[in-house]
Amino acid sequence: MKDNVFEALVGSIVLAIAGFILVYAYLGHKKEGIQGYPLVIRFEKADGLMEGSDVKVSGIKVGRVSSLTMDKDTYQAVAHILINAGVQFPKDTSAAIVSESLLGGKYLALTPGGDDEYLKPGAEITHAQSSIILESLIGQMVFNNKNDKKDTHENDDKDHDAA
Repeated sequence: MKDNVFEALVGSIVLAIAGFILVYAYLGHKKEGIQGYPLVIRFEKADGLMEGSDVKVSGIKVGRVSSLTMDKDTYQAVAHILINAGVQFPKDTSAAIVSESLLGGKYLALTPGGDDEYLKPGAEITHAQSSIILESLIGQMVFNNKNDKKDTHENDDKDHDAA
């Protein structure tokens, strides 16, 4: 009987610790609010970018993606980002969705321009490069190589016939 009570007590402690970790992780994520100003960016494709993704300049986090929506008129992806207070960007700043690594997620990379005027809160970054889909690139390479080999073999056959 003592073994059952001990096992139940240990199980309860493990569940309590797991619950505490989950609550802490959830609340810690919600507390990560950035005090700053909003900017807007439109993309043809925003694959891999999601709410909470980092916004970086030269590899340094300067903000986060607060939300992603779709423009109902143009069907473009609209990224709403929050930039840390105290960080300003020239009006000709450009944005690109880039991969963290071959297997990693994506983040938004900003490249500051050289304009003397700065973006105001709520402004739109107009120079944007959409997400590049790795699977599409690999597929294009594979199918282009097959077509090239097929064309080469057809040309070889024509060369042999002509001789």
